[in-house]
Amino acid sequence: MRIVHVTPHLPPDQAANALLPYLLGQWARERGDTVHYVANPPVSGTSDIREDVTWIPRTRRTLLQRVLRLGSIAGARRIRRDAGALIAEADVVHIHSNGLLAEVSAALARRIGRPVVLTLYGTEIWHYRPKRGPDLFTRAYRHADAVTFYSQRLLDRARELKLDRPGLAVIYPAVAPSFSFHDDQARLAARRELGITAASLLVNVKRLHPLAGQRYLLEAMPAVLRDHPDTHLVICGTGALLADLQSVARAAGVDRNVTFAGLVDNDLVARYCAAADLFVLPSVLEALPTVAVEALASGTPVISSDNPGGLELHGIFGDDVAVVPREQPEPLARAIVAALASRRRTRDATRDAIAQRFRASAVAAQYWDVYAGVMRR
Repeated sequence: MRIVHVTPHLPPDQAANALLPYLLGQWARERGDTVHYVANPPVSGTSDIREDVTWIPRTRRTLLQRVLRLGSIAGARRIRRDAGALIAEADVVHIHSNGLLAEVSAALARRIGRPVVLTLYGTEIWHYRPKRGPDLFTRAYRHADAVTFYSQRLLDRARELKLDRPGLAVIYPAVAPSFSFHDDQARLAARRELGITAASLLVNVKRLHPLAGQRYLLEAMPAVLRDHPDTHLVICGTGALLADLQSVARAAGVDRNVTFAGLVDNDLVARYCAAADLFVLPSVLEALPTVAVEALASGTPVISSDNPGGLELHGIFGDDVAVVPREQPEPLARAIVAALASRRRTRDATRDAIAQRFRASAVAAQYWDVYAGVMRR
């Protein structure tokens, strides 16, 4: 099978729509398929992916070009020129997320009769508004041979927006083998290897962005430290809010108890998840937070805000995912204090659910079924 993945991101970007296309490509090659990527260059550095990638520069438009749509027209021409032959030769074109690259590629594949799978990760639906005039995203959505969603609540939201159609499915994100269960003894060993001496370790992994809600976690820290004074918080991620969040930590008097680790690779994220007592994700909005599932796979319970993804994870994993109100430091602090007072590792049922629904073999099998289905049409 010849598969072309069209995605706005690839590693080292750590967005979900970077990691899933990359993993799907790896899994497909392992079973003998041919894979090519069409992608925008990474925003987080230089990619180590050297073969089988066609890089399409992001379209940068002046105000006049946006008004006249000149930048989009030029960008669309480049996409058709550089990706057209690849798409024409594909057995399946897998489009990830939205944006000019995804939407023009979907239209091109449809025009030449190539099967299209569209995967949606969150913002495409949470912020969906039908456009006046040409609406390339809605066309791509309506005409795709199959559409997969990162979570059930995301699919439910699509239906609320009157986007119901045949060929919809939920496929959860995969968790890498490096995120493996650590009991209490292994957790302490992982902590020693990282050089962390604090009695309690909290971890957050997310881009430093307003929707990630890290400021509420920082504002909760003084109350946490009153009950558990030897607690350290590690925040993994980069973003425009770094200076603002550092200022919040200083104002709260907790800067000595917080490490902003920056952009770290997945192996190091796995070590932090294994070493943590709690993984804390106070995001304002999530579809299905892979980082939280990775923590659960490592044996670390999760505290999440009541965003859609957190509520869905609570439904799957029960008490291993505690849910608190969004944008409220006080209930978040109380939940952290209570969890640290009765610290434990995740339950056997959580390990079973991850094996059945979130490990690579289970996720890959679902996508191969989707590919086979669209090729039969």
